[in-house]
Amino acid sequence: MIRIHRAWLVAGVTFLTLIAAAAFRSTTSVMLMPLEMEFGWTRSMTSGAVSLNLLVYGVSAPIAAVLMARFGTKRIALIALALIAAGTGLTVFMTQAWQLSLLWGIFVGLGTGCLALVFGASVANNWFTKHRGLITGIFSAAYATGQLIFLPSISHLIDQQGWRTGTLVVTAFALGLIPLFALVFKSTPESIGILPFGGPRSTPLGQSPATLKKSMSALASAAKTRAFWILAGTFFVCGWTTNGLIGAHFIPAAHDHGMPTTLAAGLLATVGIFDFIGTIASGWLTDKFDPAVLLMFYYGLRGLALFTVPFVLGPTVEPPMLFFVVFYGLDWIATVPPTVELCRKYFGLEKSPLIYGWVFASHMIGAAIAAEFAGAIRDTQGDYFIAWITAAVLCLVAAGSCIWLLGSRRLSAS
Repeated sequence: MIRIHRAWLVAGVTFLTLIAAAAFRSTTSVMLMPLEMEFGWTRSMTSGAVSLNLLVYGVSAPIAAVLMARFGTKRIALIALALIAAGTGLTVFMTQAWQLSLLWGIFVGLGTGCLALVFGASVANNWFTKHRGLITGIFSAAYATGQLIFLPSISHLIDQQGWRTGTLVVTAFALGLIPLFALVFKSTPESIGILPFGGPRSTPLGQSPATLKKSMSALASAAKTRAFWILAGTFFVCGWTTNGLIGAHFIPAAHDHGMPTTLAAGLLATVGIFDFIGTIASGWLTDKFDPAVLLMFYYGLRGLALFTVPFVLGPTVEPPMLFFVVFYGLDWIATVPPTVELCRKYFGLEKSPLIYGWVFASHMIGAAIAAEFAGAIRDTQGDYFIAWITAAVLCLVAAGSCIWLLGSRRLSAS
């Protein structure tokens, strides 16, 4: 009889928990227009709630790393699932725009922030000494899986039964995961007397900073390095061009070009299919090749792809649009595994989840600014052209900065 290492069970329930966070984040764009139509809200108002969610999501990630170190990963993750369920479920009773900001922005922002990829990186560090890059890639692909599973179905539900029904599906999924997570998840293999998958660690895991003061001290130390600012800056661009722009505004932008909402949602779900493939492949590549070179390649190609968007969007799916969807899916969050690995190499295994938390915060700050910026551009210009071109230029700048990341490894990070 083949025995499955407990690490894989923990990884499985972690993956499902990350999907719960992805379920909300991948479906907000399909809810913008129904909310605007029912309540008479502007695109800037709904984008503002999305922007607040992304901002809180990002800045809570490094704080969550401290809370998990102090109170335990399991306890914080359970609270996070409850916040997601409450924040989504209570929206069915809202009547004012500030309530959308409170529920989407604060409640769900905090919940998803605690279940950000910092959580996945911590689980990979604790439970795996072999295939760590691959596991990080699988965890990163949870967003794609949530997008693939929830986006088409919720789009259909909203079209047939209204946005409240779609919202309650996400609520039920988050609530249903709570008892499963409580039963299966363990914070470390040592807590149940076994070794990580792959055998003993070559160096002791150590203890991540468990107070905000120590967390800020670790940040201050990291902020003295060139590597930190380049990783934070490139991840800022990653957030801008994924969650903030495509994630929040692709469906409304496609609708502006005459594409039905359900078709646009299907395309975004297709992005999720190829995102799943691309992110896991990126995890495998990160175990094999220089992660800084991978980042340069990813950001450069993403920038070139974004230049084409204003010219390929239309009422139907033509081959150029399909090519963009496939390519952008493969590149969507392929940046995550090499970024996490570079955090490990530069800042050490025990501090890397915390430092990655701050790097990830820059990702979501970029996403928040992009969501607000793109909404304002749409309201003032009548289309998203400037938003697409701005994102493309930022990607090319990020690709170029990775040259300095290579140099910082050779010369020092001063």
